[in-house]
Amino acid sequence: MKKQLLPAIIGIVVALLAGLIILWAQGYPPLQSYAALFSYSLFSRFAFFSTLDKATPLILTGLSAAVGFGSNCVNLGQPGQFLIGAMAVTAFGIAVDLPAAIMIPLSILVALAAGACWSGIAAGLRRRFNMDEFITTLMLNFIADYFTLYLISGPMLDTKMYSPLTPMTNSGAWLPIWNGFGSAFLVAVAAFAVVSVLWNRSKIGYEWRAMGQNPIFSRTGGCRNDAAYVWAMLLSGALAGLAGGLMIMGGMQHRFVKGIGANYAWDGVMIAIVANNNILATGLYALFFSVLQTGAMGMELETSVPSEFSLVLQAIVVLFVVASRESTRMLMNNIAAEMRMKRARGRDKGMGDGRRASNG
Repeated sequence: MKKQLLPAIIGIVVALLAGLIILWAQGYPPLQSYAALFSYSLFSRFAFFSTLDKATPLILTGLSAAVGFGSNCVNLGQPGQFLIGAMAVTAFGIAVDLPAAIMIPLSILVALAAGACWSGIAAGLRRRFNMDEFITTLMLNFIADYFTLYLISGPMLDTKMYSPLTPMTNSGAWLPIWNGFGSAFLVAVAAFAVVSVLWNRSKIGYEWRAMGQNPIFSRTGGCRNDAAYVWAMLLSGALAGLAGGLMIMGGMQHRFVKGIGANYAWDGVMIAIVANNNILATGLYALFFSVLQTGAMGMELETSVPSEFSLVLQAIVVLFVVASRESTRMLMNNIAAEMRMKRARGRDKGMGDGRRASNG
């Protein structure tokens, strides 16, 4: 983790400095723009809670991609799994009306199960027909997109509205909001904690990490690669499905609308890549990117800087961190080797001086 921390910090600093130069070159007030960016994302209760709310799907989709990539499962189906999780929770919330104490846990389980089932299709095709999950998960995204669009345009269409969307779910499935703080973030934190323990402290987590580093070594070392692959795909899909479900349960509309997925799923993939599939780093990058995305609208309002400028900052962070990761690792290894050599020469010199003293 220490070796990953340096390029991450440098990448963020370089991105912010490059952003200052870009803003100045384009004629915008750079310091005032940054002040607005962070003011509208951190420095008020409403802004801070909005940042946490936007971070919720980023954390979960980032974890989904990190679990998949880190265990050598190329799951690129987060957009489809997100949509299926959201649709499953919507259908469940419309069909079932129970007290919130029962409805909320059941809705979370429905979201997890729906996402896992959708990724499980790709896992089953890999196990049965040796089909590459890189292709099947991508294709399943299109199926999920058109399937949910069909549902909200036909069987589940709210006929009282003039655009494709479903009726609202029953209120028992709504996550509470306390003074502007959405409790969906707490669900994401709980999921993050569970995944972190599984990944770093459990037997199956060790098998996932070993399989991600070298599947041949893990197999010869006794790891159950086939079973570990299936469980990794299911967990990856479940997390993306949960992200979609929380958008319904914790959002303001409490219904499935066209475009509900936005770019959350692909942003999660990007976060996992820049975090190098490290679970803790994935959570931290999700929070940082959420700060940029939340504050971008305020920056545009205050200084007329286009909100898309936050995408530029994100791209610089990704490019610098990913490009410099290997060179930074080599530099730190060389520094460590040089320090070991100096210590060894110091010990040899000390031993030589001691022998000369004893001989004298």
